[in-house]
Amino acid sequence: MAVFEGSFARAHSQRFAIVIGRFNDLVTSKLLSACQDCLKRHGVNIDPDGSQVDYAWVPGSFEIAMVARQLALTGRYDAIICIGAVIRGQTPHFDYVCSEVSKGIAATSFQTGIPVIFGIVTTDTMQQALERAGIKNNLGWGYAMSALEMASLIPQIKADPSNPAILAAVESATPSLS
Repeated sequence: MAVFEGSFARAHSQRFAIVIGRFNDLVTSKLLSACQDCLKRHGVNIDPDGSQVDYAWVPGSFEIAMVARQLALTGRYDAIICIGAVIRGQTPHFDYVCSEVSKGIAATSFQTGIPVIFGIVTTDTMQQALERAGIKNNLGWGYAMSALEMASLIPQIKADPSNPAILAAVESATPSLS
């Protein structure tokens, strides 16, 4: 039997996209900052003019999944990080947005075979969101760590000749880009 485990050693050669929702940017900008810090400390050039990280800003969390899917379909990225914040209000809008962004991000990852990291903070209050974006700890760092690990794990699984069932399943889930 094989053991597959992601590592953080080859980050300098990986490509990432980060999709960020502008709505609640007080929170998302702090999450992005921690995400960038983590990537940089692991050898990734986070410069938007560089060749390792592309940034896509969208109006809000609802739009994140669509843009993440379009980026994944290009085949240019080893992982995509989605960053957003949805804070409960007085209407059911929160439930609809959370449900759709969750389903959309998961579907994107399953349909494309590209790791798409769910970095959407969903909270009842702004205070809770800020606590998750730096007051107590910053989840943005963890989103980057997940992306780094998954970006190294998936190629291992795809390349393992001893497990053709996994290889066939991964290949059939990955759409042709031709």
